[in-house]
Amino acid sequence: MLIQGLLSVSLLVSGAPAGASQAKIDCARVKCLALTFDDGPGKTTPALLDLLKRERVKATFFLVGNKVEERPAIARRAAREGHAIGNHTYSHPSLPTLFDDDVLDELGATQEAIEKATGRAPSMFRPPYGHTDDRVLHLASQHDLAQVMWTGTTLDWDLRDARKIKAAVLRLAKRDGVILMHDTVPATVKAMPGIVKELKKRGYHLVTVPALLRGKKPEPGASYPS
Repeated sequence: MLIQGLLSVSLLVSGAPAGASQAKIDCARVKCLALTFDDGPGKTTPALLDLLKRERVKATFFLVGNKVEERPAIARRAAREGHAIGNHTYSHPSLPTLFDDDVLDELGATQEAIEKATGRAPSMFRPPYGHTDDRVLHLASQHDLAQVMWTGTTLDWDLRDARKIKAAVLRLAKRDGVILMHDTVPATVKAMPGIVKELKKRGYHLVTVPALLRGKKPEPGASYPS
């Protein structure tokens, strides 16, 4: 699991602190942190991708299916540049409120949209609003999806202030943490240069969620972190 199972495998990731080699990083020996972004792709996503590329940082994007259909090139770029891609449903509903077939349709349509845009279907999903239960997990397993939650959320959609968002990330940062943000919030994108700079200064290696899983594919129907 993400928190108890501190990662003993060496894997190729970006996002090493300043001066560190872009080489195989053993997260059992160094501080790793996953920055995750929900609700895209959006208008501000390209600017975030520019920053991540410039800083050689990898992140995880949980994409909304209907937005992928609107901006497939952005989803394709994120995947091509080495970021991890997850499913965030097609229309962003509260999944536990839906009938089984509707949950399956929300996840399935997004799998198809992402695969069409990027060439590969995700192995992870994140439930909108964090609303989930055992039934949702079971249904997600039918699409070979593992659930990814978070260890800390910035509530950036409410803060909408770059300074406050940066402070929230730095407060929530911890080894093997998974931090929730939104690439559709302009203030978050504005805050990211300072966030990345300070996290690197503190010795964090910024990696994707799969990089926190010992290099193994997330298990369908399982939820991370435990």
